[in-house]
Amino acid sequence: MIVRIMGEGQMNVAGEDLSALNALDNELELAIESGDEDKFRTALHALLDNVRRVGEPLAADSLEPSELILPPADSGMEEVRAMLGDEGLIPD
Repeated sequence: MIVRIMGEGQMNVAGEDLSALNALDNELELAIESGDEDKFRTALHALLDNVRRVGEPLAADSLEPSELILPPADSGMEEVRAMLGDEGLIPD
């Protein structure tokens, strides 16, 4: 699955890594629902760090369409809330 972190680029993430990313996405949603800025920041960074760790970067000139788009690390809670779908940032 091709994942884009806005402002950073694209990474190819293996299907078997999606369940771990989904768990982190759920933590992010809970932090947003609670309005806890510290938990939100921790959850967002954990999600993005995990994508960077498990993903294989695509070449900068790659024209692959992104299947998932994640916000940049410096996003605010309301910005991320606006990006959330019914299934969070990462669908089940």
